[in-house]
Amino acid sequence: MSPPTASNAASRYLPPHIAGGTDGLSVAQCELIDRAAELGRTRLARYAARHDREASFPFDSFDDLRQAGLLALCVPRAYDGLDADFATYALVTAELGRHCAATALSFNMHVSACMGAGFIADLMDMSPQQRAEHERHRAAHFENVVRHGRLYAQPFSEGGAAAAGKAPWSTIARKVDGGYRISGRKIFVSLSGAADYYGVLCTRDGPGATLRDTLYLAVPNDAPGLSISGDWDPLGMRGTVSRNLLLEDVFVPDGARLMPEGIYHQATLRYPHMFTTLSPTYMGIAQAAYDFSVQYLRGELPGMSPVKRRMYPTKQAAVADMRIKLEQTRALFLQSVREAGIDPDADTRQRLYAAHFTVMENANAICALALRTCGGQAMLKSLPLERLYRDSRCGSLMLPWTAELCLDRLGRECLYAGAEGDESID
Repeated sequence: MSPPTASNAASRYLPPHIAGGTDGLSVAQCELIDRAAELGRTRLARYAARHDREASFPFDSFDDLRQAGLLALCVPRAYDGLDADFATYALVTAELGRHCAATALSFNMHVSACMGAGFIADLMDMSPQQRAEHERHRAAHFENVVRHGRLYAQPFSEGGAAAAGKAPWSTIARKVDGGYRISGRKIFVSLSGAADYYGVLCTRDGPGATLRDTLYLAVPNDAPGLSISGDWDPLGMRGTVSRNLLLEDVFVPDGARLMPEGIYHQATLRYPHMFTTLSPTYMGIAQAAYDFSVQYLRGELPGMSPVKRRMYPTKQAAVADMRIKLEQTRALFLQSVREAGIDPDADTRQRLYAAHFTVMENANAICALALRTCGGQAMLKSLPLERLYRDSRCGSLMLPWTAELCLDRLGRECLYAGAEGDESID
């Protein structure tokens, strides 16, 4: 191969499509990803450093998402939404994540509520009465999103085993005439103080309650008895503003249900991709760290002097390593999101664990390698790489599927089929 000429060496690096290319994507998918890319480049990226520095919620980013119609991304077409499926959601969110990870992760919380009430609920077994009731209830929620631009959060963690699917939620909903009374506490509540509604997972009160008694209820932010508390000064994902949510005998009507009673638990068993909605943001972070490194080493980073650092073999080898990790991660990510569906077989489910683990771990590995390779200037807060590094470190810690839980479940499900066990050894 001949060495690069002066003419082609002068061409600038163009960050690639988040999917690596558009082959296999529909026209609608390409349009939505392009919309997210334009918004990310021109708007979200401008706000990201300030919200990270202040640990403040990106209201400006969400105003732009609202204006672009993306809050209705996974609202069904019958309710005037964009009717995106899981793979489209994942690619749009990954694109947003390469520009502002905190915005993308918060966006995920909102869209997850729409997916739950939308296409995930549509796949579940329901009685005709449940189906009709759900249509009435979700019509009001989707109108909140499409017509009024309302934001839905998804409080999940409680500090116990419930978020990992090992115990019923400690937040309790007591059935009363016309609705429920909810009491409990959630932690790490992204969009706290910014959401219009909190999609609270809780347990219907009753003797011997189990995970089957899980309820998914939308609580308005001005409901009497709802309060936000606690400081927010974390390592990364600072713009998510994930404080504590306290619910003290909060009343919500029956129409607050985002899914009929008993259906959320069915979804957890039959649609496991719902537990991996965090990983697209980290796919975007991985791509952003690679893009930064190439632009930095080529002397093409906007706002910096055009000093090239690409001629050193150690830099070239490090970028090659980054690219390999990025492509490995993207390949598994794309296969997994395209396999999203009801009742996946054992192989698909195991690949889902592997994909989620790989995205979360490799995002941080790529960021760490980028920071080491680009050197001292790259750790300055005037550049985005140190923020990408801090944000990337948070992924493997996040419930419901932390990196450790993925390894635990993957290892067991690879070696045990169904209810298989082992004889005790004395």
